[in-house]
Amino acid sequence: MSPRKHHLLSINGVRIHAVEEGSGPLVVMVHGFPESWYSWRHQLTALAAAGYRAVAIDQRGYGQSSKFWQTDAYRIHALVGDVVGVVHALGEKTAVVIGHDWGAPVAWTAAWLHPEVFTGVIGLSVPFSGRGLIALPGSPFGERHPGELHAELAGPGQTFYQDYFGAMDAVVNEIESDVRGWLRGAVWSLSGAPLKALLPDFAKMDQVALIRGSAISIADGGRMSDRFMQPDAMPAWFTEADLDVFTNEFERSGFGGPLAFYHNLVNDWHDLEAQADQPLTVPALFIGGEFDVATGWGQEAIARASERMPNYVGSKIFEGSGHWIQQEQPAETNAAILEFLAALK
Repeated sequence: MSPRKHHLLSINGVRIHAVEEGSGPLVVMVHGFPESWYSWRHQLTALAAAGYRAVAIDQRGYGQSSKFWQTDAYRIHALVGDVVGVVHALGEKTAVVIGHDWGAPVAWTAAWLHPEVFTGVIGLSVPFSGRGLIALPGSPFGERHPGELHAELAGPGQTFYQDYFGAMDAVVNEIESDVRGWLRGAVWSLSGAPLKALLPDFAKMDQVALIRGSAISIADGGRMSDRFMQPDAMPAWFTEADLDVFTNEFERSGFGGPLAFYHNLVNDWHDLEAQADQPLTVPALFIGGEFDVATGWGQEAIARASERMPNYVGSKIFEGSGHWIQQEQPAETNAAILEFLAALK
């Protein structure tokens, strides 16, 4: 196993923490919320062993990467610019980009806007949604204004989690009151095991009803964590030691930057308007989870993906997996990634 190298890359005045393992063609991995480069710990080693230069970054606002006070610093073009900059800062001209959760729309958009840099793209959990970034029922490719759609999805007396996060107010108080407990509940509640036990027919259920009855919608005056489930013990794929890593990262870095991603969803929708009808042209793969909420919301986007991506190679939905796909099922994820990469050669 090759040793991991930690870099602090300077990219147009932004510091990006990148963790590198192996040598060969470059593969850049982009995490989501509430995560870090560590979310790709299993993929770094597997890709390095297979002959790739695997790099996992902390997105701006996270970990050791730059934090900015202005919320405009977290708009989609800035996030994409960071990933393009990572490729160049590492001395490369091209790379394959892989993203999970919020990292997926960043990866999709990076490949969409910069096919000259990214020769392939894989999105985990969140399918390609064009200007919408995060595919939702009734708006697979950003057809609906996000604010209007969110209010519909949450229903009366509730707030959709993306608006709750984007307000950057009550959610901060909620999380900061118990960072470790909030992360534990969020990870467990969105993972495969409890959802399979509670909702075995998850993928066939009415997704809007699921949104309204889960932690994804926050009752007026309530907290997201009011609807969290808590494990008796952490699962083998996400141990107490893993939870320590995430807790320590966020206790140091805070949540202002990560929540600003959500704050900008309407801005991003406007910013990408001119690109909306353009296809994503590079080879693309989607990986979802049978019990992943974002995979459920994105069913129409997944089914219609080839309409927007002429080189779409298909989707893989992992049986039993929840939202944290590459951590819950690392072997299956690694195999799917390596199969995709091999086909690009």
